[in-house]
Amino acid sequence: MYLPQNFREDDVEALHGAIRKIALGTLVTLGEDGLEATPAPMLIDAAPAPFGTLVGHIARANPQWRRLKPEVEALAIFTGPHAYVSPGWYATKRQTGKVVPTWNYVAIHATGRLRFFDDPERLRGIVTRLTDTHESTRADRWKVTDAPADFIAGMLKAIVGFELTIARLDGKWKMSQNRPEADHPGIVQGLTDAGASEVAAIVAEKTGKRKQ
Repeated sequence: MYLPQNFREDDVEALHGAIRKIALGTLVTLGEDGLEATPAPMLIDAAPAPFGTLVGHIARANPQWRRLKPEVEALAIFTGPHAYVSPGWYATKRQTGKVVPTWNYVAIHATGRLRFFDDPERLRGIVTRLTDTHESTRADRWKVTDAPADFIAGMLKAIVGFELTIARLDGKWKMSQNRPEADHPGIVQGLTDAGASEVAAIVAEKTGKRKQ
């Protein structure tokens, strides 16, 4: 991923926090027939340092796991909040007219060795963790143990787990940090008016840090 210094995020804790919030990543591998990609919910563990491990599962019927070239590193892509930025929001448009549209976004790429496994207990552990994580905000939380044991055992046979030990973790928060200070208020207001309030808040945070 192209990482200009203005947009680069190297704080591992911040990157892990963003991965937990985004939750759904795209697992990309090189197989016998070329690149293959599967969207999958993933969990991030802090160990081993410095970048941690991603874990998740895909369908056993998905041929990606059988065609993996283990000597080639895999890539997990997480895409966060994003929005179009109109040059009409820039104060500098009125001053020079030398402006163009762009796109603001959050992106994280995790690269490393990938291993698949089908041990039932490990799979149950991942499914349980994923369920508990995403049910945690519900008042009436569903648990894996709410379903019949034989049903869950059958469902576990239909998936394979994966573990990606991260060797490189790249984060990019492209949030108008490269624009002149005079443009920042218009960008924040424009994004807010366009319904992209989450992106607007990140722009305000990132450009505020830049101005300190």
